[in-house]
Amino acid sequence: MGEFAHKFIRTNGIGMHVAEAGKGFPVVFCHGFPEMWYSWRHQMRALSAAGFRTIAPDQRGYGETDCPRPVEAYRARELVADIVGMLDALEVEKCVIVGHDWGGLVVWHTAMRAPERIERVVAINTPFMPRWLPSTPGSPEFPKQVWITNRQPVPTKPTEMARQAAAGNFHYVLYFQEPGVADAELERDIRRSLAGFFADPRPLPPTAERQPPGVFGPAGGGILDRLSGPQGKFMSDADLDVFVKAFKRTGFRGGLNWYRNVDRNWEESADLVERVEHPSLMITAELDPVLWPEQTIGMERWVPNLKRVEIKGSGHWTQQEKPEEVNAALLEFLSDLR
Repeated sequence: MGEFAHKFIRTNGIGMHVAEAGKGFPVVFCHGFPEMWYSWRHQMRALSAAGFRTIAPDQRGYGETDCPRPVEAYRARELVADIVGMLDALEVEKCVIVGHDWGGLVVWHTAMRAPERIERVVAINTPFMPRWLPSTPGSPEFPKQVWITNRQPVPTKPTEMARQAAAGNFHYVLYFQEPGVADAELERDIRRSLAGFFADPRPLPPTAERQPPGVFGPAGGGILDRLSGPQGKFMSDADLDVFVKAFKRTGFRGGLNWYRNVDRNWEESADLVERVEHPSLMITAELDPVLWPEQTIGMERWVPNLKRVEIKGSGHWTQQEKPEEVNAALLEFLSDLR
């Protein structure tokens, strides 16, 4: 990995590991769970070669970045402060910010909480999720089968929405809520756990026949009962080794703590103006079993300057499964910034 420069900075009270490549307009990449900066290796190579400065941190709780103990240390406003502090430390005034999975939440919140630091926004798989979603049955913007929300005209905590969606079945976000439970399960065999997450995609049933997002079968058992292996064709054994080494160092506690703040993030966003005016790109993946392309329907209400690209044949790990397609979409969207 000598093609990437590595440094350690201080930001928002923690030590953060950052990988960089290239020179030019800065593009910051924010990873999801269970990942690290290395998830963006393909994009860093392509964009740095095209004249961009690419920056990919291990976010808090991951890789070689600090892993604070308190659960509340992983709420959205802290994650945004980490990114803003990183930009300050790297002397970056303004950047394009790209996020996948939980990194998508980071980019949307950074665009809302620190809009002056962001030039453009790219979300991969993760839609803009307003604090309260309409729940009118048959709504053309948020079909009942896509957004399972409360039936009352008041906001509802995400965990309560998940319980209603699960209807007694297994919902992985709810399973992740209790500290120490999923952590212990995933850490018993880290290679097996990661290989299960990084499996090749499977065909999805028609939208109307799917279980709600996050629901995977009947109650009982753990997350590994829902994961298949070995790792997908998109990830070599050497690539998997990088992730295994990182999670042997940190465990899964830090990453899971992001999930344990979903209600806290909801509470702390009550006064946030939910609108992103920046030019934005929404990249969806046809076969993502958790973040379906249909979940982005109606996003223009909150993100009016939005462009869309769907990656066919890709599951959840889009930037690793289909790097050439993702790179092409990024380069087209950012072509005038080179």
